[in-house]
Amino acid sequence: MPAFAESGGGGAEPPLVESYLDLLRRGGIAPAEGRAAAAVEERELPLIDLECLMTPTGDEARRAACAGAMARAASEWGFFQVTNHGVGGALLERLRAEQARLFRLPFETKSRAGLLNGSYRWGAPTATSLRHLSWSEAFHVPLASISGSACDFGELGSLRGVMQEVADAMSRVAKAVAVALAGSLMQAAEEAEAFPAGCDETTCFLRLNRYPACPFAPDTFGLVPHTDSDFLTVLCQDQVGGLQLMKDARWVAVKPHPDALIVNIGDLFQAWSNNRYKSVEHKVVANAKAERFSAAYFLCPSYHAPVGTCGEPSPYRTFTFGEYRRKVQEDVKRTGRKIGLPNFLKQQPPQPQ
Repeated sequence: MPAFAESGGGGAEPPLVESYLDLLRRGGIAPAEGRAAAAVEERELPLIDLECLMTPTGDEARRAACAGAMARAASEWGFFQVTNHGVGGALLERLRAEQARLFRLPFETKSRAGLLNGSYRWGAPTATSLRHLSWSEAFHVPLASISGSACDFGELGSLRGVMQEVADAMSRVAKAVAVALAGSLMQAAEEAEAFPAGCDETTCFLRLNRYPACPFAPDTFGLVPHTDSDFLTVLCQDQVGGLQLMKDARWVAVKPHPDALIVNIGDLFQAWSNNRYKSVEHKVVANAKAERFSAAYFLCPSYHAPVGTCGEPSPYRTFTFGEYRRKVQEDVKRTGRKIGLPNFLKQQPPQPQ
């Protein structure tokens, strides 16, 4: 068994080792996917220049070509990378430094109620199998709380301003990409400009992730396989790597690009697009030697907002984001996994006998 240091004693690390060993003692086995990690092919995602979208006076022909390239990537991959996105490298370096300071806080401090709106989470404390264990910790912060007095930043007062700057910059990227993708499927440009309905700075989330070095890698997930329950996600990651996605029924590893952000389609956009855009299963594989940092912006509507459709007939019945979230949580609690969009099909697939 690899050497490891157990957490505890006021240290910064969450009790991931203890959780792993407890699940192992209960007869757990490492995820089968992890054993094949060395054989996974590394691929470069489609790379798209956003300069013409982020500039109000951008050339219309270039904007249309950019939107078309994103639509193809959203249909074929569900993921793509963007450059010239307007989120400055210096700002992202400041965020990385603040993340390092944040996650170095003692575990008891990170997990106490109130810090960053009580948004800290680690691993999967309720996991009953190693397949459900994520070797990571995160703060999943509602944007509405960042500027509010109720969101306690403790001794990290400078983190508030940096998070707000990053959220504002990523919000502009998310909005520009979402409008362009919607416009590729809609006739009326003014309708696309209002897309997605019910999304604003009070409904979205910024998630700060840390993936500690893992003595049980590569047979351990940094983040378990999943799809995102939003319209789309904008991700900034470091150069450590570990992100993998499902492409043509096989896992492929995403090669990091130093100047790019990653965009991926969420479940709500797949439903709205009548399955033209794909919300693709993805995961993070733990690294034995290096910790990994990332930050993700989630474009979400209000809980009461109908998800809608780009046009009828739609394969999905009408549902709200709140209804979708509740059903996901119920399924995870009942079965240990997310079922997601199939629950909302107008025609339910036949149940196995």
